[in-house]
Amino acid sequence: MTLVLRSVAELRAWRRGLPAGRSLGFVPTMGALHRGHMSLVELSKSRCDLTIASIFVNPLQFGPNEDLARYPRPIETDLALLGAAGVDALFLPDVEDLYRPGASTYVVEESVSGPLCGAVRPGHFRGVATVVLKLFNLVQPHVAFFGQKDAQQCAVIERMVRDLDVPVEIVRGPIVREADGLALSSRNVYLAPEERAAAPKIYASLKAAEAAYEAGERDAQALVAAGLAVLAEEPLIRVQYWEVRDPASLDELERVGEGGALLAVAAHLGATRLIDNIVIG
Repeated sequence: MTLVLRSVAELRAWRRGLPAGRSLGFVPTMGALHRGHMSLVELSKSRCDLTIASIFVNPLQFGPNEDLARYPRPIETDLALLGAAGVDALFLPDVEDLYRPGASTYVVEESVSGPLCGAVRPGHFRGVATVVLKLFNLVQPHVAFFGQKDAQQCAVIERMVRDLDVPVEIVRGPIVREADGLALSSRNVYLAPEERAAAPKIYASLKAAEAAYEAGERDAQALVAAGLAVLAEEPLIRVQYWEVRDPASLDELERVGEGGALLAVAAHLGATRLIDNIVIG
């Protein structure tokens, strides 16, 4: 049975009581768990002696017109999934416990957080970096697991850990997809039936660019054009960005070299914003 820790005080007491020499894996989430999250739990359990997860819908990473209020919170279902998976503990704090009144200290990464989602969601990665560093300070894990679907988030956290000498190893878990290619996301539940039917075109656009790369294309704009041509076939999809970036620095590429490339897309179907990516080369 998963132990539920509902306050910072409970978490700290639990952490102090762990036996020395046992490795601790950490899977931070915002809940509404799916097979993607559970694949990270499985990674943690395979790598570490103990596994703790967290569920916290972090208000700092939502913009004023984003979906904080309606973000899904099926906590009983989530608890059942974590219990069945053998997670040792779950940190389930309230907002007031993590952010004290008058809190005015934030973590700002100023390079890899700038493009892609950072360009269209101002303040988002400040919120991500702040809450993740707070969680790392509280949980003190040896290893933390994040999903590759949020590739830019992974890059921001990796840079923060490096720059601030945080003693946590960051592991990226591969994207988990539906049979038709749609990347699993807690936001997929928002999709109307016709939007759900259209959504796999996002992954298809990435695969089209990958096929062009494998056929010898190296020009970034040509790869973008190959991807956008697929999305143009689906009128329900409104593209926010479709870009070719360096996988580590997230710098924009003109040509794909030996270091490969991150192909990244964000698009809206109705009111729902979805992201996806693949790494080529």
